[in-house]
Amino acid sequence: MSDQVRASHILLMYEGSMRSTATRTKAEAESLMTDLKNQIDNGAAFAELAKENSDCPSSQEGGDLGHFGPGMMVPEFEKATFAMEPGQTSDLVETAFGFHLIQRTE
Repeated sequence: MSDQVRASHILLMYEGSMRSTATRTKAEAESLMTDLKNQIDNGAAFAELAKENSDCPSSQEGGDLGHFGPGMMVPEFEKATFAMEPGQTSDLVETAFGFHLIQRTE
């Protein structure tokens, strides 16, 4: 079994989150992310929502972060990603950078 996974994510930063230039509040980011999760659960394309909404530069690639192994991501992100099977999408995951939706792709 490989110790590497591949995942995509949508990141919504908020005022005060690490490296953020966002002006939205934490509550606004959480509400928007909950809406995005509902759209994904109802069949919306994860990559398209990432391109349209994510605050991460990976948004240009549909949120794709490529392959990574243990210790390469912040603990909360890593724990959520490694707990999923390929094809699954996480619930909201909060890190110092903001709120994430993570889709494990491999």
